[in-house]
Amino acid sequence: MQTKIAELQALPKSNPAYEVWQYTFRGEPVYLVTAPCCDQYETLYDACLNVLCAPSGGLSGQGDGRCPEFRQLAADRQLVWRDSR
Repeated sequence: MQTKIAELQALPKSNPAYEVWQYTFRGEPVYLVTAPCCDQYETLYDACLNVLCAPSGGLSGQGDGRCPEFRQLAADRQLVWRDSR
């Protein structure tokens, strides 16, 4: 996840600030990277940084539809990183 955080730090500052949240989903640790602004997907990654889905965001606010159960099944939410610039 440090690689992804370094990528986010290399981008221009966003408002709201980028955040990375860790959850347990389907028994595995996953990481949700928030979107910088309107109508953009929030991306969910596995521990190897493979994209799993976009559980929220987009024009509908409902993500890409590939993991609609994420909000119901995700547990153990913890903030990993927030861009403090």
